[in-house]
Parts: sequence; C-alpha cells; structure tokens
Amino acid sequence: MGRKADRTGWKKRQSRALIFLSGMMIFCGCGLWLNGCGSRTEGEGRLEAGTESVQDGVEQENMLRAVDFDHELDDYEPLKKEYNFYFTYKMVHPWWDAVALGIEDAAGQYEEQGVTIHYEYLAPEIVSAQDQILRLEDASRRDFDVIGVDVADVDMVTPAINRLIEAGQKVMTFSSSDADRENGCHRIAYVGNTHNYEDGAELTEALCGKLGYSGKVALLIGSRGAPCHEDRALGARDVIAKYMNMEIVETVYDEDSVDKAYEYTREILGRHPDLSGIICCNMSNPVGAARAVIEAGREDEIVIVGMDHDQEALQYLRDGIIYALGVQDCYSIGFDTVQTAVRIADGQLPGEAYPEKTEESTTIIYQGGAATMLRILYGEID
Repeated sequence: MGRKADRTGWKKRQSRALIFLSGMMIFCGCGLWLNGCGSRTEGEGRLEAGTESVQDGVEQENMLRAVDFDHELDDYEPLKKEYNFYFTYKMVHPWWDAVALGIEDAAGQYEEQGVTIHYEYLAPEIVSAQDQILRLEDASRRDFDVIGVDVADVDMVTPAINRLIEAGQKVMTFSSSDADRENGCHRIAYVGNTHNYEDGAELTEALCGKLGYSGKVALLIGSRGAPCHEDRALGARDVIAKYMNMEIVETVYDEDSVDKAYEYTREILGRHPDLSGIICCNMSNPVGAARAVIEAGREDEIVIVGMDHDQEALQYLRDGIIYALGVQDCYSIGFDTVQTAVRIADGQLPGEAYPEKTEESTTIIYQGGAATMLRILYGEID
C-alpha cells in the first residue's frame, strides 16, 4: 500500500476497530445517508415507553448526524506525489482507533489518485504530557512533512510545539484537544472538536432537566490539563452554577481510566448517599461510573451523562443506566486531519485554502437512539 501506519499497540486494538468498521459497512449497506460534518443536534429526543412515533423520527435523525462515514477528498490537488506524516495522541484507546479509520480511509483515497501518504500513528499506554513531548522531539529529528499532536496538557506541551515551529517544523493539532493562539501556541491549524465547553454544558443541562434542577452531583473529568476534558468540566460547572438547588459535591480526575473512574465513583457513592447525578467528561468514565452505580444498586436513583461511543457505554444507554452521551464524529476528524496535513505540507497557510480550525460535530444521544448507534458502530443487533 505504500503507507507506513505504525502498529504500536495496534494488534490489541485491531479487533475493536474492525468491529467498528463492520458496523460502518452494515450501516452503509442499509442505504442510510449521513449528513456532513459540523452539524450539531440539540434537544433531548429520548424515547420512553409509549412515546409518540414522531419522536422516533427525531432520534433517528440524530443518529444520521452522529457519525459521517460518507467522505470523499475535496478538489484540492496535492503538489507532491508522496507525503510523510507523524501523528501522536493522548493514549492507546478505542476512541483514537475510530480516528485512525478516517486517517486510513483518506490515505487510501489519496492513493487512488496516485498520491502516497506514509504516516505513523503513535501514543503511550497511559496519558503523559512528558511522554508526548519526547515523541514530538523524536519526530522532529526525522523526515516528516507534518507533525500532528492531540495535546495532552496545554501548559506543558505548548512550549514544545513552539520550539518545533521555531526550528522550521510544520506542526498541527488534531482530535479533541487544541492548543491555540489564545494559549500562546503557534501551531498552524487544528482539526477536531472546537466546542468541548458547549458539549459539557449541553450534557449538564440535560442532566439538570432530568433531575428537575435540584440535586447533588459528582464531576469526573479525565486527564488533568487536557483541554477537551477541562473545557467540558468548565461547561458543566457553569451550568450547575446557574441553578441554586444544584451542587457539585465532588470532582475527581480519573486519567481516562475505566478502572479508576469505577473506584472513584464507588468511593463517592459511599460518601454521598444522597447523590443524584454524575457528569462524565471523557469516553472512559461513563463506563466506570455506570459499573459502580449498578454494583451499588442505585441505577434508578442516579442520572449519568457522559461522552462518546464506547460499546459498553452505549449498552448502558440502551438499558437506561446512562441518560445521555455526546458522540463525537471521530471518523471525520481523522479524514479531515489528513486533508489538512497535505495542505500544510504544501506550504498552504490557513485562510482560503482551509480554515485554521476545522470543526467536527458532536451529537447528544439518548436511550431511544442507543440501539441504532450500536448497530451503526458495532454491528450489534438485539
């Protein structure tokens, strides 16, 4: 194929990605058409027993907007026949496997046009800003046209990015976490979620509405310093602050670990028998929180909201354990990252050729859409 897609940690993740891909094929084979990236869905759309059929249509429309697998390269003509990219992200995790599918598809379409995309796609087993800095420095000593990074910690990684830029490297950010000019970062462009604050706020509004705007909640953030997690948490805090009868009683960082989220939630439930809700800011902590709530037998008492498309989380959503999930369009992030990297490699600057920030979508999914999402992403049929 001519591409160098790094397989560090890939084999242990490959089966998960293949399940995801098979779900895509099943979905496309059903003849359903997906809308383009950038659209966001607001409103609840949750289905309960006896809900009118019109709400089924609303929830189905949400599903069709959630993940866009129908991508084709735009009409930009690359200036070279071969490119060499390096992409590093926060940690080995199924969320980034989904991004990888979009990267691979874009590379394959370029190859059909006679353009070869070599790339390495690397991450540590656990989140580490220092590890990320070392990876960036190592990549800078090799022959890459563009270096891309999903920023693990803005304060720590921004100086490393700026050093690379000053040394003549072309660096972009991608995925869920940017370090932009407001942060003092000189990265060239960003592709990914530009509305993490809004996602956290929207999920929290849904939780507050479900609780009747009264109750004690816990906040599980993820990785300290990760822009996406911190921004979602800020959105959550700002919403809770609007309602005099809502209160955040505990805030913890679970480091993107299902096991840590589970343990922390167990401890929080023990300390707060009157807890009403849990706000989760990444893909791992809704799973850990739900496991702990089920173990405590409190699934009918506690409202959980969180992020993304983990299969177990979607099953909990289907079963009513989780109330709402914000699903990011990871596939589009990967696909558009490659297109932007090609332009950056060709010396194009943000502006008419491409935006400084390419916004990808997040869609809030409720119980009524969970079964459809499980079919789309995992080929899971009840």
